[in-house]
Amino acid sequence: MAADTPLRLLLLESITDVPASAWDALAGPDAPPFIRHAWLAAMEESGSARLETGWEPQHLTLWRGKKLVGASPAYRKHHSMGEYIYDFSWAGAAQRLGIEYYPKLVVGAPLSPATSPRFLIDPGEDAPALRRTLLQAAIESARESGCSSVHILYPTEAEADMLEQEGLARRITLQFQWKNPGYRGYDDYLSRFDSKRRSQIKRERGAAAAQGITIRTVRGPELGDEHARRAYRFYEATCESRGPWGQVQLNEGFFLRAFRALPETVELVQAERGGKVIAGAFNLATPERLYGRYWGCTEEHPFLHFHVCLYHSVDECIQAGRKVFEPGAGGEHKIARGFEPTAVHSAHLLFNKTLDRAIRDFLRQERAHLSSVVEQSQELAGLKPWPPPGQGRATG
Repeated sequence: MAADTPLRLLLLESITDVPASAWDALAGPDAPPFIRHAWLAAMEESGSARLETGWEPQHLTLWRGKKLVGASPAYRKHHSMGEYIYDFSWAGAAQRLGIEYYPKLVVGAPLSPATSPRFLIDPGEDAPALRRTLLQAAIESARESGCSSVHILYPTEAEADMLEQEGLARRITLQFQWKNPGYRGYDDYLSRFDSKRRSQIKRERGAAAAQGITIRTVRGPELGDEHARRAYRFYEATCESRGPWGQVQLNEGFFLRAFRALPETVELVQAERGGKVIAGAFNLATPERLYGRYWGCTEEHPFLHFHVCLYHSVDECIQAGRKVFEPGAGGEHKIARGFEPTAVHSAHLLFNKTLDRAIRDFLRQERAHLSSVVEQSQELAGLKPWPPPGQGRATG
């Protein structure tokens, strides 16, 4: 398709209004699972991310003739749950100013706090120009549909740079991620801690055997609908145990669709005791990264959460040569187990100038404290340098 063919913008009310092959061709073969058509379709078709649940699809697509050349997943949001870039205080400030904060336009994947591209561009296009076109389309469509603001959540760092240059307020928050600098085995990972911390990790990981618990990962052809239903039950139990902050936002249909549509990516870590599965963690894997999503249990045992959600998967990442394990938002308990503070990004534009100025002031103050938080986290982690002095980095 010639580059001089005019661009056409279409706003889609469902991800299924665009062919999966066209969307995924823009995302590329190495795209994180959360930006793939199958993941977004599972969210929407299951009813987990639809208008009725406060996620109203408003996907931005650019076309040259019949060819999709640019796209951004976007939703008109009627609440702030399931985003993990918390703006509840902003909504409260808007209310005090007499401003309707909802709906707002969110560019990103529902209930998926993981960095992935937010502006998908055909390789043959002028990528910077089309990113700006998609951004302007988001702003204009938000204004026209009565949204208070535009929020781009978990863009890549390069996209965040662009958004900041285009005048949006940039926010940096922290996740705690495990990173593999070239470990040859689990003992290399343990060697980065002092003796007291190593003993603690060995004790926590070894508790399962003493409790009669075995842990393994189910993946590939072995996965079936029973595993999807099990993952949902664990997710539901965890949400319900957390009170109002643990609202159940995904339904069983989402898990069934995700397990069926992404069999090469989905994994389920299972803990079994006495022939019964008592805990599990729903993860997604790529050759480079492991993403931890949801965990739950039907029996409480000391250190079971750490083993199922952290230690077991760290070991498997080392064996598979994965470079990063992202276990999701929150969880300061991860720091002491070798998970490092890592910046994640978002960008925001509030249409009310008074509220926009107030939020920009808040973000400047928040960012000023960030370096001290990182320093404290690094001190708490206490990781020794890798590779050790005098030892070359492992290769292969």
